[in-house]
Amino acid sequence: MTALSRASFDADGYIQEIAGLKTQFDIFRFMKRLTEACRSRAFMVLNLPPVTSFELQSATVITSWPAELLTLYDQENLLVSSPVIRRLRTSSVPFFVDVTKGHRRDDGKTAMAVALFERFKMMRCAFFPTHEPSGMRGAVSFAGDREPFAPEEMRDLSYISIHVFDRLAEIRSLDTRMTDALTDREIDCLNWTAAGKTSAEIADILNLSEHTVNHYLNRATKKLDTVNRTQAVAKALRIGIIK
Repeated sequence: MTALSRASFDADGYIQEIAGLKTQFDIFRFMKRLTEACRSRAFMVLNLPPVTSFELQSATVITSWPAELLTLYDQENLLVSSPVIRRLRTSSVPFFVDVTKGHRRDDGKTAMAVALFERFKMMRCAFFPTHEPSGMRGAVSFAGDREPFAPEEMRDLSYISIHVFDRLAEIRSLDTRMTDALTDREIDCLNWTAAGKTSAEIADILNLSEHTVNHYLNRATKKLDTVNRTQAVAKALRIGIIK
């Protein structure tokens, strides 16, 4: 490899680590480290947006792109005529793009797009098409201002990206099953706990005994694979069981 030695970039080691990641936040932290290891500035994992979509943010699963860049990108409606998205829709081959060289848009916004990515030093980007077992297509990207990725890097990162996307799908599926497994009473108790109520106060609100409230909270904690009710509330908030 030109940018990373084979010794310092252990693709098989990364794959083993991905298999042990348990939450979306775990994958976010992993991707941050991987991005730094390949000398890029930011990553993005996205579901391939439908042709009717106007916002990149709505298609994004996890990303370390600067929030301002994402906002400006969508404000300028750059997704609609994106050559990158068009290529992802028509090919499953990984590719590298330099927006400053021969990257032309058909909406007259080429100069604007180039200036935006130059501002954030994210002009060069590698894209790795992926898909879930269900067939949903997506991609993983690494952007920055480094030189083009070597062929060995493209192969390794493509292999890793497939596993990242698949693991995210598994985690989302598990989160969905957790949501279905919780009873209404367990969700009620989590909601009131998130609101700062004690078990005694929740018992009064729901007309239950304090023992029963604790029982519901303990069951919810186990179902969510957490160690205490504080972690259970945090996870329930993260996966959208409670708001």
